[in-house]
Amino acid sequence: MGVVGNCLVLLIKVMCSKQYSCRYWVPFLSLTLSDLGSSALIMSGSLLAMLTGGQTSPWCEVVSLLKFAFITSSIGSIAILCVQRLMGMPPRGSVLFVVLVLTCLAAWVSGVVFGTVPVVYAWIKYDPAEMLCAVFWETSYSDMMVYILCAFSVCIFLPVLLIFLGSLMTAAGLVPRWNTYNEEDDMSLVTPLLVAFYLLCYTPFVVSELILLGKQDLSPAPYWLRTLSSVMSYLDCGLNPLIYCSHRDFREAGLSLLWTSRKSFSDPILTGITQLNL
Repeated sequence: MGVVGNCLVLLIKVMCSKQYSCRYWVPFLSLTLSDLGSSALIMSGSLLAMLTGGQTSPWCEVVSLLKFAFITSSIGSIAILCVQRLMGMPPRGSVLFVVLVLTCLAAWVSGVVFGTVPVVYAWIKYDPAEMLCAVFWETSYSDMMVYILCAFSVCIFLPVLLIFLGSLMTAAGLVPRWNTYNEEDDMSLVTPLLVAFYLLCYTPFVVSELILLGKQDLSPAPYWLRTLSSVMSYLDCGLNPLIYCSHRDFREAGLSLLWTSRKSFSDPILTGITQLNL
């Protein structure tokens, strides 16, 4: 679902872009690339680890770094989408459009930065509960607290705050005057579903990190909760393509791409006209 679904979404966005309205295409594209990368690399790495009994270096460190990048880029993309629905889409080539693109890139970069720190300090090892390599704290509670608080403040708390503010203000009709765009047929109508399922799927991950933060003996969260956090995060990557298909125009564009009728060779085709003098 994750790999095939997100590949089809990219094909539809590239080949059938004129058949449906997607004004806020930058965060949608960023979110789809994040889901595809997580499905193709993180999920497959997790499956391989289960079959082989673990992950070894350097693949272990790479998977851990990429996991951070995909998590922060996905929540950052959804936050940008919520803010765009409220503020409106800036024209291409404008300063605001450049800021929009740079903000999406910043979400990816922040994930790479915070994913690199545990790799540099050798905090990474394989966790059978999460079915992939994760951060383990064995020495300093203060280091763990500083890292988690910084990562949550930048990568989780700020995007979630933007998501809630943008969603609530849009739902309440507190839209600025300059945003006169009618979203009646736009792809952005699926944003509430994206937000709801993302928050649902990543709640176990946040809870497990908060439990870890509250334990000064550095013992991890319960085994079942760490497993649930991985499974639910994988589920979100496979559900997003189905959420996109809940939009009628996007679904029809996908069906037209998959089942385009072709002219049969048995049908007569007019190739030319010749005038005869009788």
